[in-house]
Amino acid sequence: MSQQFDAQRARRVIAQHAKTSALFGVDFVPVKGSLEPKANADTSGAAKALKVLRARYEKEAPHKPFISDYQNIVWDDGDPCAKLMFVGEAPGADEDASGTPFVGRAGQLLNKMITAMGFSRETVYIANVLKVRPPGNATPTTPEIVASKPFLMEQIKIVRPEVIVALGLPASQCLLSKKEAMGKMRNQFHDLEIEEGLVIPVMPTYHPAYLLRSYTPENRKKVWEDLQMVLTRLGN
Repeated sequence: MSQQFDAQRARRVIAQHAKTSALFGVDFVPVKGSLEPKANADTSGAAKALKVLRARYEKEAPHKPFISDYQNIVWDDGDPCAKLMFVGEAPGADEDASGTPFVGRAGQLLNKMITAMGFSRETVYIANVLKVRPPGNATPTTPEIVASKPFLMEQIKIVRPEVIVALGLPASQCLLSKKEAMGKMRNQFHDLEIEEGLVIPVMPTYHPAYLLRSYTPENRKKVWEDLQMVLTRLGN
């Protein structure tokens, strides 16, 4: 009975991977992976530190000089001790309403990206550069990024992921302090030094919202190539 159940589950997993692979324009089924917990991970300690950091953010409100018309602070989602972290640029309307990053159409595509990698949303960590929605979903300005970046860097320092995927140009340029185009930054790792002795590889790739606007096999293939490099770096 157990073997039959396992076989049925395996078939469902393969079917799901085939579907997500097709969405990314790839013609193979990725192997089911998993993100093993970090050795000696202090999940409760990291969660507490992130909660304290959020309270400081709410008190200092670095967004206040730039953004005042929003519903919720959109802080994070996922495992506070995750090996893999995704960083976007800013919340949209759906995220502003819910207080959770990447829950709209772009978030649904991100979930498919995570699933195609063989992981679940609960085992990764997700955050944005900006913690509140810019008016009209505008691209974050340099002053807004400068004001918010220290809190993002503190989040990364607490989570200490093994790899970061930067989703989109604003997030990539913010993390790497570069002005290069995405085409020149993607498909290679860049070192992000958080503090002395803590250097995290960053993989820039296209934002899910960009893929929704230009959902071509070529663009999906590029993103999948970037994510495959991340899988290899993580040992999957």
